[in-house]
Amino acid sequence: MASITLFVGSVYGNAESLAEQIQTHLNGQGHEARIAAPATLEHVKSAEHALFVSSTTGQGDIPDNLYPLFIQMQAQMPMLTNKSVGVVALGDSSYGDTYCGAGRQIDALIQQLNANIILPRLDVDAGEYFEPWEAVEPWLVKWVAAL
Repeated sequence: MASITLFVGSVYGNAESLAEQIQTHLNGQGHEARIAAPATLEHVKSAEHALFVSSTTGQGDIPDNLYPLFIQMQAQMPMLTNKSVGVVALGDSSYGDTYCGAGRQIDALIQQLNANIILPRLDVDAGEYFEPWEAVEPWLVKWVAAL
């Protein structure tokens, strides 16, 4: 079974609630899942596998509770070679170019850090899914199976 650390960027609690659903699901499947809060660079370095779950705020920005970690990762460039990393991005496609902007930034960074990306980033459109779990569950099952 896998050990998975979740890193959450949430403004109004939707991404946080989704991360809790993911954690419950993974633990129910026999995995060891935990949410790193507050998320630190040490959590990233010690994670066996990492899953980022983030909403987008402002003009495609990363939420305040995840932004400090993102900046640290950019500055210190901890290589994620041999770590399987996934990204679930929450957004609203009606915002055009900023749709899932936080998830896109996180995805670009983990690629620069040489993470093992076993499935492409999942973008979940709030205009299509009132409850993001509906879109996330099948993606998560595939992601975990590929670990």
